Amino acid sequence: MNAKKVALVTGSATGIGRAVAVRFAKEGFAVAVNYSRSAKEAEETLGEVKKHGVPGILCQANVADEAAVKSMIERCRSELGGLDALVNNAGTTHFIEHANLQALTAEVWDDILGVNLKGTFFCCREAMPLLQERSGSIVNVTSVAGLVGLGSSIPYAASKAAINCMTKSLARAFAPKVRVNAVAPGPVLTRWLAEHMDHVEKSLQITPMRRAADPEDIADAVAFLSLGTTLVTGQILVVDGGRTM
Repeated sequence: MNAKKVALVTGSATGIGRAVAVRFAKEGFAVAVNYSRSAKEAEETLGEVKKHGVPGILCQANVADEAAVKSMIERCRSELGGLDALVNNAGTTHFIEHANLQALTAEVWDDILGVNLKGTFFCCREAMPLLQERSGSIVNVTSVAGLVGLGSSIPYAASKAAINCMTKSLARAFAPKVRVNAVAPGPVLTRWLAEHMDHVEKSLQITPMRRAADPEDIADAVAFLSLGTTLVTGQILVVDGGRTM
């Protein structure tokens, strides 16, 4: 199995990740679909990818697990031929009121930072040699929570702020071979927020565009940073309907 271009999208069983994976498939990329637990949904994503006549593989891996990440990247090399684009979309959170500091246990911090921050780094580190071979790109999916300190919990906001900073560090370290950028969405209508629509409604009250994002809105931004430009690097592209401008 081989293709001219290859993309790996972490957390692509549903939501933003699925929209991004399908967008790359439409552009003719072979796609590695990553998931941690949602096997049925990941199979559905793979089916959508293959509808566009491109190869695809399923990669079950918790990105917080270094060994699992190494194996996933090796499969991109051995089964798809290399890697041109990495999209770090996998993430997790806990919905905890910011004033409730006692609820922010070590376990909560470790869970959120393990997936969101360390997992993003592990994927970047292991993929970098393959991306350098093809002058590829990385797009990290962060959040406006990392810019303004809001969001589902303090650890979540902190993890996204750290990824924003890491994006700039990696962009400096690996230019001009590899471009590294981030997309920072506001609320996105995915299953993550299905039981927390109060968060969305509160946000929309101060959002000029008066709507939350769909996964495809974020896929548009990821596609631009991955495919629509060759000079942009180290940037955090906010997609939140104007809320944080």
